[in-house]
Amino acid sequence: MHKPTLAFIGAGNMAKSIINGLLTQGYSPNLIWATDTKQEALTSLATNLGINTSSDNNEAAKHADIVILAVKPQVMSDVLNGLSNQPSLDKTLFLSIAAGITSSFIQQHFITELPIIRAMPNTPAMIGCGATGLYANDSVSEEQKAYCESIFNAVGTTCWVEDENTLDTITAISGSGPAYFFLFMESLIEAAIQHGLAPEIAKQLVMQTAKGAALMAIESDQEIASLRQNVTSPGGTTAQALSVFEQNNLRQLVNNATTAAKQRAQELSRLSNTTIENKG
Repeated sequence: MHKPTLAFIGAGNMAKSIINGLLTQGYSPNLIWATDTKQEALTSLATNLGINTSSDNNEAAKHADIVILAVKPQVMSDVLNGLSNQPSLDKTLFLSIAAGITSSFIQQHFITELPIIRAMPNTPAMIGCGATGLYANDSVSEEQKAYCESIFNAVGTTCWVEDENTLDTITAISGSGPAYFFLFMESLIEAAIQHGLAPEIAKQLVMQTAKGAALMAIESDQEIASLRQNVTSPGGTTAQALSVFEQNNLRQLVNNATTAAKQRAQELSRLSNTTIENKG
């Protein structure tokens, strides 16, 4: 399969993580462009990764089969306006990793109907363990979908959704999800210290336990509930702890929390698009 030329508009942490992942998987640096407003960032990318760089978005985009929008939402309108007058982009795939920016908002900056994909990656992509939700509009070809899937598979795992609004749920689950696990790990470390463990031992045990549990869940053919039951002997210590979680309705608390996150994602999406439209 022919590998497309990529132009990253914006070279922040997520863009750099994706570029690193692609290069690790053998992607040619000659097929990657990146732009940024900071010259030192471009110099670092060119020196350390060997990719093409430019301070001119149009210069990078004119070489690209896929333009990856990796800028902050508040500058998205200006970036799109700057790209909209370039006729060579009529058939270019636009891939956005900007939170809250809808495909319709991107489209309204262009006269020609564009193939657009939105991606919702999460921060573990920075270490190659990301989880990314993807949505494609009707103009995206199967080949273009395969290209984009391979980009994010280079930094983790991917899933496609048919309804763009579903990305708000993905934001609440995997986008925000790492923080939920970090909070639980924080709490478990604090509890371990309160029960007499030295802080460094508490951290070591919690980190390894979290890693081990995640790997078991990934590698096992059993359902998560079965894995939990395997650890839970009737009348044992684990059962006693889990009963406290159940008595305090942990499942409902998790549902309430993710509902709140989803609602906030929807709100921010509306606010972002309204604010940017008004600015434009």
